[in-house]
Amino acid sequence: MTRRLFHLLSCCLLALLVHLPLAARAGDAVETVQAQLEASEDGYKLQASFAFELNRGLEDAIMRGMPLSFTTEVELTRPRWYWFDEKALLASRTVRISYNVLTRRYHAAVSGSLQQSFATLDEALSLIRHPGRWLVAENGRLKAGETYRVGVRMRLDVTQLTKPFQINALNNSDWQMASDWKRFSFKVEQQ
Repeated sequence: MTRRLFHLLSCCLLALLVHLPLAARAGDAVETVQAQLEASEDGYKLQASFAFELNRGLEDAIMRGMPLSFTTEVELTRPRWYWFDEKALLASRTVRISYNVLTRRYHAAVSGSLQQSFATLDEALSLIRHPGRWLVAENGRLKAGETYRVGVRMRLDVTQLTKPFQINALNNSDWQMASDWKRFSFKVEQQ
């Protein structure tokens, strides 16, 4: 009897492991279409674009007045042969979208500073899908002549929700919306 029970449990575990990657990717509805760093007079700017659609649950949440925050993260590491890679830079930018029922307008605030008003949800989401060039590092922050590994991702930031909704969001796949890390190399030119 114990041998059959062991066999049954091992089959169940194997089935779970096979389907786990599919379940983990079910909420992964964001694709990083483009991501690149550009040198400018001020420093280094990120140009990125993302492709995604909000599911019905997230659209309903916005329409009922719940603001949603989307965070874009940038990570620059410098490879070292003698130790772990050096974390040269970590930067993030959050866009918060909300709906005002009285004015029937959508509002988008970029990291608490820039706020714009839009007539449709699709227009407001364009700030997230196609953000403007964003300064991630000032001049002198990166070492000239070095090659960095750059990682970019965008996600629905459930940590910005109120506590009761955070618990629900962690248990609901509709609220698990994130892109994979898009990685590329960037060489800093001599200035």
